[in-house]
Amino acid sequence: MSTQTRGKTVFLLASMVGWLLSGGALIYLTPFLANQIAPSDTTHLWMENLTRGGYNPILALAGGGSILICTIIGNAVWYRYFENQT
Repeated sequence: MSTQTRGKTVFLLASMVGWLLSGGALIYLTPFLANQIAPSDTTHLWMENLTRGGYNPILALAGGGSILICTIIGNAVWYRYFENQT
């Protein structure tokens, strides 16, 4: 059975959180994307009701996009510099 360093454990947990937050932002964007890709009366009504409640897809684009970029950069740095160190 192999052991895992504390650094790798922290990296894996931080990476997992980043991917989960990015996925959550993508789920938050679903109504907006559905209305843009396949507009219909139903998706228009969906967006109209969500907008009345304060729905703002820019939040998901900015927040989720920046989290995704940070996660990808973090993964690249980890695998480039730290993966093969013991």
